[in-house]
Amino acid sequence: MKKELKEKDKNKWKYRKFFWRSWAIQASWNYERQMNMGFLYGIAPILDNIYKNPKDSELKKQAYKRHMEFYNCTPQTSAFVLGLTAAMEEKYYEDKDNFNPESINAMKTSLMGPLSGIGDSFFQGTIRVLAFGLGINLAQQGNILGPILAMIISFIPSYLVTYYGGKIGYLMGTKYLTKLYKENLMDKVMYICSVVGLMVIGSMMASMIGITTPIKFGKTFVLQDILNGIVPQIIPLSVTFSLYWLLKKKVSTGWMLTICIVGGIILSLLGIFK
Repeated sequence: MKKELKEKDKNKWKYRKFFWRSWAIQASWNYERQMNMGFLYGIAPILDNIYKNPKDSELKKQAYKRHMEFYNCTPQTSAFVLGLTAAMEEKYYEDKDNFNPESINAMKTSLMGPLSGIGDSFFQGTIRVLAFGLGINLAQQGNILGPILAMIISFIPSYLVTYYGGKIGYLMGTKYLTKLYKENLMDKVMYICSVVGLMVIGSMMASMIGITTPIKFGKTFVLQDILNGIVPQIIPLSVTFSLYWLLKKKVSTGWMLTICIVGGIILSLLGIFK
């Protein structure tokens, strides 16, 4: 019993880190990897605690680099991802020979889409609308409680989801990772996460890259319709793979942005893209 209480007290500081640092996850948002620096800021204290031995400095560098990959998710639900990731990092440190560190980013990628869909719909599409709808009505009547209530109503569910999300993510990760390894299921989980992660990236290409071509000849030949018949969203897919190829060739982000902006303007003026 005493051991369990000590374990709970030892983990409380982790939950607090997940909670407070997830509020700042968008403070260094960037166009290349979006919320990756904010995620690293959230997980950094945990990594420092795991790799506190000077002989683990190389592993610590690898962990820091691992969490500089692309990340984008609703801030409130990101606490859950932080908690689960912390549990996975601890498991990797305990069993480096059998734990594949690539599964950590695979898990993060697979969770981004579902948690963003739930989080954005709940917090941005529901809670904020209700809270500020009530606040505006009171403010129009000259009631000072309008903005105050709007902030309080917005904050309470955010507080609960953020704090308990980080706690549940960590505890669930600690519990089920051990079970998965005992039953030799981790490879299957990683495979599933990789598939889901690729699906998330694929859907992002299709929904976020809106490039089409207006080229047509007469009333029957519409190039965009023909391309959609071959592979839907083939132009966004081709552009994405072209940029990925440039990335592999070590072309800097600045040059890639320049190519996208200048190339997009020229191709648009020529009537090739729209």
